[in-house]
Order: sequence, then C-alpha cells, then structure tokens
Amino acid sequence: MTRTTPQGNGRRLEDSIAWAVRNADGVVAIGVALTVGIMDVLDQNMDSNIVSGATLLVLAALVFGSLTERRRRVADIQTAAEGTSRAIEDLAMVRTLSGAEVGLAHERARRSTTRWVFRGGTGTYLRAVTLPQCVLEAQRQRRSLSMKIDIVNPADEQVCAAYARFRRTFGHGLDLAEWTTERTRKESYATVVAAAWHRQRLDTLEIDVHLSSVAPALRFDLSDSCLIITQDDPRRVSLAVERDRPLYDYYVTELHQSREQAVKLDLREATELADEPTVDEVRRLLDRLGLPLPASFTDRDVSDIIDKALHAEDPYRR
Repeated sequence: MTRTTPQGNGRRLEDSIAWAVRNADGVVAIGVALTVGIMDVLDQNMDSNIVSGATLLVLAALVFGSLTERRRRVADIQTAAEGTSRAIEDLAMVRTLSGAEVGLAHERARRSTTRWVFRGGTGTYLRAVTLPQCVLEAQRQRRSLSMKIDIVNPADEQVCAAYARFRRTFGHGLDLAEWTTERTRKESYATVVAAAWHRQRLDTLEIDVHLSSVAPALRFDLSDSCLIITQDDPRRVSLAVERDRPLYDYYVTELHQSREQAVKLDLREATELADEPTVDEVRRLLDRLGLPLPASFTDRDVSDIIDKALHAEDPYRR
C-alpha cells in the first residue's frame, strides 16, 4: 500500500494554489455560478437582482479571462516574431557578391583597415591590388598596418603540384594550361618577394608570411570591417561576412589556426631590395630567408618572379 508523505501533500497543495492563481478568473466565475445556483435551488424566493448581478459577475470574470488569454497570445506572438527576426539576421550574416561587387567590397574593406589577413593559393590579387593599395592607404593616413599572408609553400613541390592540378580542373579562361607546378612555385616566390619589398618601404608595416603544405580551394581576405571569401573563378558567387557576426569571429580563429600549422618566414632577416630588384638581390633574399630557389630556375625565371612580385596583373580585369 502506497503511503502519502507530508512532502508529497505539500507539493500537491502548492501545485493546486499555483493553478488557481493562474486561472483565477475561471475559478471566480465557477465559484460565483455555483454559489448562486445552490442558493437559487434552496431558496426559491431569492431576489432576481441578486441572480442578475451574479450573472453579470460571471460574465465579467469570463471576459476578464478572455482578455488575459488574448494578452498571453499577443505576448507569445511577439516572442515568436523576435525569434524569427533573430533567425533572419543570422541568415543575413552572409552576403553574396558577384561581378564588380567583389572589387568594390575589397575597395571598401581597404579604406580604413589597420589589418589584413589573407589565406589562399599564391596571392596574385594580393600582390596586384590588395598589398600595394593597403600600403598606399597606410602611408596616406599615416597609420600602422598589420598584414598576415598564408600561401602554399613554394619549396613543397607536392603541394604546388596539387594546387596547379586544382586550378586546371576547376579554373576558367585561357590560362588553364598555364597552371603548372613551376608556375605555382613562381607565383608563391613572387608573393614572398613582394612582402619583403613593401616592408622595406613602410616602417609602420608589420607583415608576416606563412607557407602552407595544404592546397586551398578558397581565398579568404579579412579586414577590420569584414571577411571576403572568393574563388579562383570570378564568374562564381563570392561571399562577404560583416564584422560583429559570429561567422566573422569563427574565421578569425580558423585563419589563426591555419597559420599556426604553417612555416613562418622571418622577414626581419630579409636583405635589401632596390626599387627594381636585380636577379642577384632576389636570390640572396630568398637564400637568407631559408627559401632558396630550385637549382633548375634560371635568371630568366628569377626575372619572371620579380615581374610577378611588383607588376602583377589584376586577375579580375582579364
């Protein structure tokens, strides 16, 4: 036989009181109706005014209950609307870019940023536009600039071959056949040279180059205001994520972790480069950085690297 404990009785009493408080309007209506009904049965001579008043009181209680329920529903609708609004905001944290919008988004991001983080293949657009324009803005506004560059390691022939194969497979245009392992290595060497060259011409530029053994499929450009994600094919849709959105913060961490797993070059050890570097200067620079050129690279190959470093063509204008 089950015994009822004092604690169980107390809990049921509390639940009953709480239910009565939540449904006070209905309790009042039922109580009044029962009282008047019993009195009317027991006393046939009850004043009709009392009955009418009690009826009005019951109706008032029911109306009150109806209004209370309506307020509850309105509150629920408002809560649901706020939740929907937040969901829409979360969906809107990523904005699509296409065509000329990509270049405009980069331009706006460069105007007032004090940092730029890049992760991609060989950094062609970085050398052609982003790096020189960011340096120019920093000089014009007399402010510091921090840049972190993460590209494929030109000394890793395997990753360069994988990236070249990816560009030939998923790229576009007439230059598909030009993406060879050798070209990939030259492009990456050129980014290293460009970073050292610009660093020597702006004292407030803090620039790091990280060499990765992973061939990326996307490019990431992160500034103070937004993150822009692009692909090697400008015909495909790109993405922009504004700062203060969770996805922006996620990628700050993701890009940091990527750099942590890459080889970092110490550009403080870089040798001097002239305004128009010579072949010998570039060879000495890369040797000093612990990134010597392959023995198969001729002086003509080095001249090609210099041209790519300082006179790169904007790939989006082709």
